[in-house]
Amino acid sequence: MNATDKALIQRIKHDLADSYDEEFELELEDRNLDALADSGLDISSESYKEERRRYFRELFRMQAELVKLQDWVVKTGHKVVILFEGRDAAGKGGVIKRITQRLNPRVCRVAALPAPNDRERTQWYFQRYVSHLPAAGEIVLFDRSWYNRAGVERVMGFCTDEQYEEFFRSVTEFEKMLVRSGVQLIKYWFSISDSEQHLRFLGRIHDPLKQWKLSPMDLESRRRWEEYTKAKEIMLERTHIPEAPWWVVQAVDKKKARLNCIHHLLAQISYGEIEHPPIELPPRERHDDYVRMPVAQEIHVPEVY
Repeated sequence: MNATDKALIQRIKHDLADSYDEEFELELEDRNLDALADSGLDISSESYKEERRRYFRELFRMQAELVKLQDWVVKTGHKVVILFEGRDAAGKGGVIKRITQRLNPRVCRVAALPAPNDRERTQWYFQRYVSHLPAAGEIVLFDRSWYNRAGVERVMGFCTDEQYEEFFRSVTEFEKMLVRSGVQLIKYWFSISDSEQHLRFLGRIHDPLKQWKLSPMDLESRRRWEEYTKAKEIMLERTHIPEAPWWVVQAVDKKKARLNCIHHLLAQISYGEIEHPPIELPPRERHDDYVRMPVAQEIHVPEVY
């Protein structure tokens, strides 16, 4: 191997390391290392380092499996819908980020619908969700879903008792219909304790980068913890069906919750590895009559870094 080839391999390895840095950046969003140091936790200890190494090793391994799953879904035309439900700050967004991080957004996309507008409130309740369902060869992750009616809408009084009961009459039939039509439906509830949500809300309040995550509705949900608990218990009892059962993720530990959820998700789909023909980079064509035009200096982005 000559010096040019060695330099090229080093450059490829460097680019690969840069891509993995995306995950470390996400981790820095989740925990403030200075705060950890002040808390008395020895983040330089060998046990802590080993825990982090194991987490990233398992995460990267399963993200590679998610890529294989994606290839299989595209090849077979499988249709997958995954619902993520749970209290505010339960960690739904974190696991969704890790699932989608290495995947093609044209294949695996996230649906996070805002509150319905005036027109949508007059539609069939499930109508605005239907437009986000997958076609063949697609995976759709719902960051909250039609179960808003059984949770926030019920607790906050955004639906009538009649609408609430009609939801339960309809939702199981709706989900059975999806499954009969060839959609694989997987439902996750992320479970955290009262004290853990309290701590996570405090963390958001005191972190300027996360304050946007706290809406007045989130703060009100904190006050109504017990009402949400009752609504969740009724929801799980009335909508846990063989065609689309609920799966509860213990989410007090964010990292373990992510790994456990992704591991379980991979086990729910009987995917196989799709063989791809070897990829060869074609040589670039060069033409003697082509002259590259200079780019005006004033439109260059200043190289501050």
